[in-house]
Amino acid sequence: MMIILIQMQKMMLSLKHLRAPGFVAVLLFCAALPVAAERLKDITSIAGVRSNHLVGYGLVIGLDGSGDSTNSAPFTVQSLKSMLAKFGVVVPPDVNPSLKNVAAVMIHAELPPFAKPGQTIDITVSSIANAKSLRGGSLLMAPLKGVDGQTYAIAQGNMVVGGFGAEGGDGSSVTVNIPSVGRIPNGATVEKEVPTPFSQAGPIVLNLKRPDFTTAMRVAEQINAVVGDGTALPIDSSSVQVRSPVNQGQKVAFLAMLQAINVTPGEAPARVIINARTGTIVIDSHVRVMPVAVSHGSLTVSVSESLDVSQPSPFARRGRTVVTPSSEVAITQENKPMFLMGGRTGVALKDVVRAVNNIGAAPGDLVSILEALKQAGALRAELIVI
Repeated sequence: MMIILIQMQKMMLSLKHLRAPGFVAVLLFCAALPVAAERLKDITSIAGVRSNHLVGYGLVIGLDGSGDSTNSAPFTVQSLKSMLAKFGVVVPPDVNPSLKNVAAVMIHAELPPFAKPGQTIDITVSSIANAKSLRGGSLLMAPLKGVDGQTYAIAQGNMVVGGFGAEGGDGSSVTVNIPSVGRIPNGATVEKEVPTPFSQAGPIVLNLKRPDFTTAMRVAEQINAVVGDGTALPIDSSSVQVRSPVNQGQKVAFLAMLQAINVTPGEAPARVIINARTGTIVIDSHVRVMPVAVSHGSLTVSVSESLDVSQPSPFARRGRTVVTPSSEVAITQENKPMFLMGGRTGVALKDVVRAVNNIGAAPGDLVSILEALKQAGALRAELIVI
């Protein structure tokens, strides 16, 4: 920590003359722990500095008979003919080449910020027709375009496929993972750089990854305490404007210093998070329950079926033996007394835990209880269902 402070002080001295003036099936409870300080690098991002998505279309060749079907993928035939025509190979219009070793694919990648021409990025290749597997295939040169339609990278290379499949003569088959999707490490070469606001003159904006007015205020106060008054100004709950040097090299050094500053984030609001699909319930330490009476019981209905045999008496001249069904319906209800939850000022997290354990509610029943508490106005928290 002392080394970081010394380095920050040296950097401040070097930048001082450059600045202008003013520059569940599981139920989880989050315990009330003190909020630890975090680096600005971990809780903020720089406005305009982000990755960009790229997408492209291409052909994978060299497959071992696991490619597209000619009848089911006419666009693969069209793409292959178009590619061959560029190399002077003319395929007659009435001839459709067999495509057992070729597959049409879509390619997507993420272009990181500040990526320069000549650098390489990883790509993911996915079949869009009925190819059974891309294992052993090679992707031919394909352009990767951004949302503006311009080409930012060129993809090509040998596939790395983690899945595989096997098929028997009787039609039985087994598949492990997904053989129709693969990756090519360093499979695309960047051809064009995406401009960012970072290279432009003017202040920079730090965006909080979790918007909070208290955190934004503390970030601005801490930056002003380290660098100087008037350097940072909170704009809203998610953005802090910071005045920075005009020179690019000095701006990089300035941001490196800022990202090492420790700030204590504001505490999160009281929330109860419910995952309706998995039954997971998370209650944070700020949740309070006001005085309320709770009664919880379970109703069980059981139906049993049995078969009885009915037959005539031994000396009867008429009648026959028949099987008759017999049903029994039983209803049982577990009686649990009503109990009081909360005091005059509400209960804390530990009291909520104790009350939940007392009623022995299952995750599904607990969701109903929490919803009822919210409707009654006794739950002092935001109820979020995901």
